[in-house]
Amino acid sequence: MIKQSAPIEKYSTNWMQNLDGRTAVAQELRQRHSNLCDDLGGYPSLSYQQRAMIDRAIFLEFHLQQQELILATGADFDSGKWVQACNALSGLFAKLGLNRQVKEVTSLSQYVKQAS
Repeated sequence: MIKQSAPIEKYSTNWMQNLDGRTAVAQELRQRHSNLCDDLGGYPSLSYQQRAMIDRAIFLEFHLQQQELILATGADFDSGKWVQACNALSGLFAKLGLNRQVKEVTSLSQYVKQAS
């Protein structure tokens, strides 16, 4: 992993949207992000804190799967780092919630009133 000597000058909360959408990794991460947001009631209903934790959870999940591929191919695997990342992911999921949340939907008549 590359060590960064100084903090990034400006962090963008939509870093995932800035990934090259033609790559399989970007497409997979965006799909996972969408699925998790939907399970938690939809992106518009999420707080800033939830959105930040979702970004980290998606990244950690991807990182863990990459480490598991390393293990499966017999390459050098650090089980301690894997356990640490797995515990971090478990903590994020515990904070976000493990159950699906109902997405609030407006009635058709309310939608028409708002549109006009």
